[in-house]
Amino acid sequence: MKKIIYFLPVLLLALACTPKVKPVEQAVVTPVIEELKLATFYDSVSYYLGSNSAQQLKNGIPKSFTFNTDLYQDGLKDGFEDKGMISEEDGSALITRFQTEMQAAAKAEQEAAAAEAKKAGEAFLTDNAAKEGVMTTDSGLQYKILQEGTGASPTASDRVKVHYEGRLIDGTVFDSSIKRGEPVDFGVGQVISGWTEGLQLMKEGAKYQFFIPAKLAYGERGAGGKIGPGATLIFDVELIEVLK
Repeated sequence: MKKIIYFLPVLLLALACTPKVKPVEQAVVTPVIEELKLATFYDSVSYYLGSNSAQQLKNGIPKSFTFNTDLYQDGLKDGFEDKGMISEEDGSALITRFQTEMQAAAKAEQEAAAAEAKKAGEAFLTDNAAKEGVMTTDSGLQYKILQEGTGASPTASDRVKVHYEGRLIDGTVFDSSIKRGEPVDFGVGQVISGWTEGLQLMKEGAKYQFFIPAKLAYGERGAGGKIGPGATLIFDVELIEVLK
């Protein structure tokens, strides 16, 4: 949060320390200014700093927080004119409290999202378990054999070479070695537990589909931008080779 809160001041400080643009350099950016419909180079910079800092704030503040853009603009204007109504000491106290509240709000939002995703995942897995060819292990992992293999089966201590594609239950693809056209290799025991268990059911040459509940995937923390907290995951996996 500190990174977000102090983003604009850092940009402004960098701007203040940057040598003034020479007339010849201003002429170079004139086509860009005309395209943006802004009067001068410095108007373009001013607008960009404002819109960029706003986007940073928007992305970093939980949805439960109502951001007053009018007062933000007033504070920005007063700051430039040295008319700020809040002292640095009081401002520091405000930001400390703000960060605490934002962390609590972000945690609550994450927990709510995880609960909703887990509920949707459980409903999906319940329906999926009744489909032809889908098997469920004691851990809750579901899998379907698309093509059986004839080679060796890996153990948790082996490395494997695989092709895969990962999707959310709504069909969103979040990762695919197949689309990249390049298989990957890794330790069987170094991935999410749903993969570790599922790979050991396979033989070289096999193609399986894994349906992995959140508890065997990334749990309530999620992973990256597309895999949210509590997400149930679907993987198409081809076991190319067991690397001893």
